[in-house]
Amino acid sequence: MYEPEEGGIHPRKAAEHHYQHVRELLNNALDEAKIEYEDLDAIAFSQGPGIPQCLDVGAVTARTLSKKHSKPLVGVNHCLAHISIGTQTTEAEKPSTLYVSGGNSQVLSYKKGRYRIFGETLDIALGNALDKLARKLGYPHPGGPEIEELAKQTDEIIELSYPIKGMDFSFSGLTTECEREVGDVSDNVLANSFQEHAYAAAVEALERTMSQENSTEALLTGGVAMNSRLREMVEKMCKQRDAQAYFPPAEYCMDNGVMIAHQGLLRIKKGNKTKIENSKTKPNWRPDKVEAKWMIE
Repeated sequence: MYEPEEGGIHPRKAAEHHYQHVRELLNNALDEAKIEYEDLDAIAFSQGPGIPQCLDVGAVTARTLSKKHSKPLVGVNHCLAHISIGTQTTEAEKPSTLYVSGGNSQVLSYKKGRYRIFGETLDIALGNALDKLARKLGYPHPGGPEIEELAKQTDEIIELSYPIKGMDFSFSGLTTECEREVGDVSDNVLANSFQEHAYAAAVEALERTMSQENSTEALLTGGVAMNSRLREMVEKMCKQRDAQAYFPPAEYCMDNGVMIAHQGLLRIKKGNKTKIENSKTKPNWRPDKVEAKWMIE
């Protein structure tokens, strides 16, 4: 896994890392599964959204394998892959989903053939905000686990702005507020304060979506979904609503190849193939632009 020496993810360096290790990773995966390329039904890849340079490495690799082994190509929406692996690894069927990661923060619910976005960040994603705060405090990337451990050390919080705006949320200003307090307020209190304000806003948007859609299921997914405090908030909210909260296993919350393969399988079963000429990456590909044919009975 790519881990920057300092700061956040550097797009070019991350892409170089992917390029250098992709063959080794593929060979290891085939060995572990005890299969050959001839045994595959299709080649799935993350077509977007994401960092353009990194998406390009995956797309080029997928096109090469597709042509070399005469296998269908399937471009997958990264966000929807997080949701489908969540429903695959839990008992959730058509949940309202809080998807929070380093690059995306959205509340989605399935409606009339698509996953509709009911709320989303207006600036930076929640995972990005956690990374920025951790970096300001002098902790390494990724910052989420560091902030979580600091927050566990105290129950004290300071008053900050509440970052929800209707059904949307905004984490940039909250992050700046916390950064201004560095040195005057202890790290653990800042971490706990950020979590309590940011997570409460995200869960409130999820609850509003569930209320609007009469949903009795909530799914929390994405890298930030591994946070124990956020899970606790979702569970408490669902208990109050007499609803069920679902969380994928931790290894399927972070970006992983299994979720891309699973989403590809769902798509290929419905006859969704991607022609080479249509396989250009889509760094800003929104999940509500995809017709969720695998959900249509």
